Amino acid sequence: MSLYVEGLSKGLQSNTNRMAQFQEVMRQQLESSMYAELEKLVSTAKGAEAEVSKKDFEGFRKLFHRFLQVKGPSVEWSKINRPPEDSIQPYDKIKAKGLPDNIADSLNKLVVVKLNGGLGTSMGCKGPKSLISVRNENTFLDLTVQQIEHLNKTYNADVPLVLMNSFNTDEDTKKILQKYRHHRVKIHTFNQSRYPRINKESLLPVAKDMAMTGENADVWYPPGHGDIYASFYNSGLLEQLIAEGKEYIFVSNIDNLGATVDLYILNHLVSQPNGKRCEFIMEVTDKTRADVKGGTLIQYDGKLRLLEIAQVPKAHVDEFKSVTKFKIFNTNNLWISLSAIKRLQEQNAMDMEIIANPKTLDGGLNVIQLETAVGAAIKCFENALGINVPRSRFLPVKTTSDLLLVMSNLYSLEAGCLTMSERREFPSTPHVKLGSSFTKVQEYLTRFESIPDMLELDHLTVSGDVTFGKHVSLKVRPRNI
Repeated sequence: MSLYVEGLSKGLQSNTNRMAQFQEVMRQQLESSMYAELEKLVSTAKGAEAEVSKKDFEGFRKLFHRFLQVKGPSVEWSKINRPPEDSIQPYDKIKAKGLPDNIADSLNKLVVVKLNGGLGTSMGCKGPKSLISVRNENTFLDLTVQQIEHLNKTYNADVPLVLMNSFNTDEDTKKILQKYRHHRVKIHTFNQSRYPRINKESLLPVAKDMAMTGENADVWYPPGHGDIYASFYNSGLLEQLIAEGKEYIFVSNIDNLGATVDLYILNHLVSQPNGKRCEFIMEVTDKTRADVKGGTLIQYDGKLRLLEIAQVPKAHVDEFKSVTKFKIFNTNNLWISLSAIKRLQEQNAMDMEIIANPKTLDGGLNVIQLETAVGAAIKCFENALGINVPRSRFLPVKTTSDLLLVMSNLYSLEAGCLTMSERREFPSTPHVKLGSSFTKVQEYLTRFESIPDMLELDHLTVSGDVTFGKHVSLKVRPRNI
């Protein structure tokens, strides 16, 4: 009997080995086929485009190689631990350190980077999302420029603005930048990579050449904001800014109107002793029911790490969404050392989890986009830190429901910054949910003769064909006593 069991065990082991060898051969064949297709694509590019495409495809090849290696979720649930107490600092503790006498010295080491690759299509707008008017005819980009110009004038500083565009937003954004020529802020741009969408069945690029029009209109994509490290480095701008004496970048989404330069966080960064320089700060804030899908910070293999919902095994998704177990989420407001980015890029040590994003093209073809998230690189940096900031630093405008909040009297606008009105008695913003008739900005605007008074509002749900007249006031309905 024991001989039979032993023979069966050896047979199973042999089958396992053969299966592993077969899978490895298949992986190598898929990689070879992908590389051959990429070579063909680059051969259709001309001049400078060919050089840029070669660099882009180097990054894509690395991502594709790792995508083929990945099996299942990228984390083992049993290895997840709560971050150590001192690895996520309360904002009040950072603020208590105060500010130095010469704030300009700190500001002159800073660069503001805005992620500007997105289009306004989800709100029914054409062109870059950053060019949508959000308050008093000011666009996201107008408000950003006003904020930085105010800093530079107030403290006699030189904080430049850098926009990470995508091939979708670059041309329109550059046209608009002419209007800021006389503002006191230097503006630079660089482009995200351009990656080919992959046919889900064949795992080969859908594109047949490098063109971006006609049949090729939807076969390319910008690969998520984790691409910032490689594309910033490849552009030469990172090296240039280091040469100008810049030390840190403050990165945020351009549609997060709460993501302004915080002098206390900046001071904390630049005042660290040399041996313990913090290379990466992630601003996190307390999770509410609306944020259950947001990425959170965990301790994993002795490092601070960002855990996204896409990495969570299905059996633990509800646990991940728990507000009691995972109490904070990533705002995507990040402070990162420029010299550390340079070092990690040159050492090829920037390791971010791959997000395989499935899409269906207009013709019905199923494709995959390989993406990475900028915050996922936190584990690669030395002395990384989370700071639990007030909710006011997270004010994203993703929908017209969000737009209604920022256009209302809940906020006042000064020097490009929105601040909650002192007349509002509640500490949080109202929960607003506008129906499908309000999805597109143009339709939304025609449904409001004027923006309602919302100072005393707690919750608003609107569905159906509704319009609002002038001088409407929305309030909590008093309970019958």
